[in-house]
Amino acid sequence: MTFNTEDLIKLAQTKMPYGKYTGYRLIDLPEPYVVWIYNQGVPKGSLGNLLAQLYEIKANGLEYLFDPIKDWGSDSEV
Repeated sequence: MTFNTEDLIKLAQTKMPYGKYTGYRLIDLPEPYVVWIYNQGVPKGSLGNLLAQLYEIKANGLEYLFDPIKDWGSDSEV
């Protein structure tokens, strides 16, 4: 899986549009929830792409890399 800067910023700023964690930034979703979504099958489209990338980031313990960019710009929608 490859990551690009734009997607990493979206992960830090985009909020989950539905489900138990509606309104949470994607990067702030709990790892067990991200694993569950991944195992169920991520949705198609840009949100699914972001969630698949998020799974790889969480599975490898890289969330801390997002601390400096979480507050850049305004919140975005998927």
